[in-house]
Amino acid sequence: MSTHYILQIETATQVCSAALSANGETIACIDVDEPNVHASRLTLLIDELLRRTGLSFGDLSAVAISKGPGSYTGLRIGVSTAKGLCYATGLPLIGVDTLAGMATGFAADNPVDGNTLLCPMVDARRMEVYTAVFDSHLKLITPAAAVIVDPRSFEYLGSSQSMVLFGSGADKLAALFAAEKHIEVIAGFKNSASYLSRLANHAYREERFEDVAYFEPFYLKDFIATTPKQRA
Repeated sequence: MSTHYILQIETATQVCSAALSANGETIACIDVDEPNVHASRLTLLIDELLRRTGLSFGDLSAVAISKGPGSYTGLRIGVSTAKGLCYATGLPLIGVDTLAGMATGFAADNPVDGNTLLCPMVDARRMEVYTAVFDSHLKLITPAAAVIVDPRSFEYLGSSQSMVLFGSGADKLAALFAAEKHIEVIAGFKNSASYLSRLANHAYREERFEDVAYFEPFYLKDFIATTPKQRA
């Protein structure tokens, strides 16, 4: 079987990340968890990955991008970079749902009980998050949505079910669900391009490629620009 190398880009959250995978297994990854570095660091991370692995763009089979939902600016930078690389190299573009990638990465690193639901969350603002719900087999149960979380948000859980919340949007909810025995908030979960490896490889084998000319990030919500209030 020939080896399919895929370059993977993740910029939907504060973490700026790039990875290389071979037939669905991550072979190299660099994560930079610093604010507002996507524009200045992303292409440097990609160059460093290629140097580390001894690969060139000619060795790659595709470019995969975490398509959202997430940060408007981060997604725009990541998708623009991915599309530029595809235009320059002729490589196909693969779009991977950000929340599905997070759920896949979490499940790979943590034991998940069969009755446990996975709820990846990307921070939006205040108590709002971008989230979806997956079962323990990573089947989508509740599609992605922008949700304002309150104590009653997960009252639909059955008596035998539990749920884990993780991601940048979950970090602010620890106190809210501290007394809920069926809901666990996993603090400090960081997104990574390495979480795209399995999903990107699956899409590649099924030839589920994006139209590079028309592909846009999955923003989920319209971007609203704000300006500081002027003092009287």
